[in-house]
Amino acid sequence: MVDVHVHEVGTRDGLQSVPFFVPTEMKKAWCTGEAEAGVHEIEVCSFVPVKLLPQFADAAEVVAHALTLEGLTVAALAPNLKGAERAMQLGVHKINYVLSVSESHNRANVRRSTDESIEDFVRIVESARGRPEGQRPIIVAGLATALGCTIEGNVSEDRVRQIAVRVAAAGADELIVADTVGYGNPAAVRRLFRAIKSDVGEIPIKAHFHDTRGLGLANVLAALDADVRAFDASLGGLGGCPYAPGASGNICTEDLVFMLEAMGLKTGIDIQKLIAVRQQVQQALTDQPFHGTIAKAGLPRGFALAHAA
Repeated sequence: MVDVHVHEVGTRDGLQSVPFFVPTEMKKAWCTGEAEAGVHEIEVCSFVPVKLLPQFADAAEVVAHALTLEGLTVAALAPNLKGAERAMQLGVHKINYVLSVSESHNRANVRRSTDESIEDFVRIVESARGRPEGQRPIIVAGLATALGCTIEGNVSEDRVRQIAVRVAAAGADELIVADTVGYGNPAAVRRLFRAIKSDVGEIPIKAHFHDTRGLGLANVLAALDADVRAFDASLGGLGGCPYAPGASGNICTEDLVFMLEAMGLKTGIDIQKLIAVRQQVQQALTDQPFHGTIAKAGLPRGFALAHAA
């Protein structure tokens, strides 16, 4: 039993910004290492057209491997119906469909309006529900730029709430509320997540924060105050939105797990094993910037994981 769920997205969000093709065996080893460390959900790839994102040309092979890892929920990102149907065919457990609350960001990212993306989401839900029972993946609606946008600046909280209600009504099994470009602050996070939870009722909500301006973990604490208990993170803080130049990327998985465990919140993840996976990945990505401090400073003397304390 865990108190807070930490989900790895570095294998997708991190690798999509790496300018060279990372060997398939490295991706498989990454998934295996994190699963053995206790991470129970990994977003392993993206089903974006290969010509746009060749990093995931091996998505089918990576998914097939991940599905062999006992106890692991295998998630994948899909930006459209075609990608979602490919993910369904391969048997992923969860499909993360992302649309941007910011109209400008959505057009830059997926080349269509936010309304058009919501219409596509409806078709994905219908496609999933049309599959035989037992073969229906969990369909997740991710709301990108929910706390600000590098193109438009401030994003209306009312607009975020309205879109959350629309995708919930369309059949989303879960929501991801994402500070895609690191504009959020704890006060805004606390207010927005409380409002959305009030709006959509029992639908699970996960937070996806970036540490662009050093507030990533502070925003996690604010989301915890709003009763959020699931968070995305990336090993070594890899990744980030291409429309946020200079950004340091996602919050660091190792640092997030350390903070939660130090607070007495069980994640079920072994930090030392996680750091060992980071070292393995870092050796393969020597030219990529890795962030986070616990891997460098080490665990405090006498530190014990929450479940062992």
